[in-house]
Amino acid sequence: MIKLYGFPQTRSVRAAWALEEAGAKYEYGLVNLRTGEHKQAAFLAINPFGKIPSLVDDGLVISESAAICTHIAEKFPAARLIPMDAKGRAEYFQWLFFIVSELEVHLWTAAKHDRFLPEDKRIPEIANTSYWEFEKAAAVLSTRLKDRQYIAGEQFSAADIICVSVLHWAHHVKVNLDDTLLSYMNRLSERPALARSRAREADAI
Repeated sequence: MIKLYGFPQTRSVRAAWALEEAGAKYEYGLVNLRTGEHKQAAFLAINPFGKIPSLVDDGLVISESAAICTHIAEKFPAARLIPMDAKGRAEYFQWLFFIVSELEVHLWTAAKHDRFLPEDKRIPEIANTSYWEFEKAAAVLSTRLKDRQYIAGEQFSAADIICVSVLHWAHHVKVNLDDTLLSYMNRLSERPALARSRAREADAI
């Protein structure tokens, strides 16, 4: 049995999206971040990192959304969320790691210094530099997607799930995205599995 621990409007939607794309049966466990449930002993016993999403699959506990989505892709090959050939997989992992290490990390660093860190820990210069780093990486991504429907290979993959999620976040915090990235984000956001994943999370509250 698969159980996904998450909270709406967080990275857990990525895992729910992958599960919905795979047609997987799963239980959704709400971890209320507003009440600090992720820091309580019951959840820390499941994931000592105290982070969501967390996925439990027959006793295996996985954290980190990119790892969770890749596990789902591997577990449900019929969903074709990861290429099966060596060349395709190399391309998949290259762009997945690029998204996490060159896009998301700078966006998250900027957001922390903009609003999430205690005020005495915020450094505006770090936020500005991080947004600049994000924009440089976004330009590379835009070039990649200019004449492509998907980030890796000729079909939708879990790497697209992570990528679209990061672009949603960037758009939400008013980072300028060019027409190529907006078109890619909007087109893939119309996938029914994303709507189902959002509904599943909303129903858990």
